[in-house]
Amino acid sequence: MIKPIFNYDEISDTLYVSFAPGEKATGVELNDHILLRVNKKERRAIGLTFLDYSLLAQRTEVGPRSFPLTGLTELSEELREIVLDILRRPPVIDILLLSTYTPSIVETIPIALLQPVVVAPT
Repeated sequence: MIKPIFNYDEISDTLYVSFAPGEKATGVELNDHILLRVNKKERRAIGLTFLDYSLLAQRTEVGPRSFPLTGLTELSEELREIVLDILRRPPVIDILLLSTYTPSIVETIPIALLQPVVVAPT
């Protein structure tokens, strides 16, 4: 099991999560606030970056906020398949839960919500 390393920058309100510190990765923008870093060849998560982390982690009166993964539509079919595979497995699923919003019978929109994480400012 990979133990993630959390680094929170209070000034920029950014949470960096690393599963393989120092390893080269390809960045995939899941939406305007969430960046997934992956090793495409090995289909492995290298890390996650959460911009405006306090907004993402904020709870509403009915529960945690969820966010559409709009960036997935911009990916090639091959990369989208790799990213969805990575999102569905540990260590990512331990931090970012994946679900789907279905506004109609023919349309599904992948969404994610951030698991509660306790971080200290760096």
